[in-house]
Amino acid sequence: MKGGGFVKLSNSTYDVLKYVALIVLPAIATLYSTLAQIWGLPYADQIPLTIMACDTAMGVLLQISTNQYNADNR
Repeated sequence: MKGGGFVKLSNSTYDVLKYVALIVLPAIATLYSTLAQIWGLPYADQIPLTIMACDTAMGVLLQISTNQYNADNR
């Protein structure tokens, strides 16, 4: 089935989203979690877990996009 209903991403958009999912979001979650423990910031568990949940969803969507791209280009 061609297309699969997913929006096609340009290479540059895909690369940016992949970088955000692999590097930026985990780094922010780790930074906040660490600083919250050191400085007693609020929501030390909730904020990093929310960021990581969003990151996981983003990773799944990027993988679906990759699988669709590969299927369309065989």
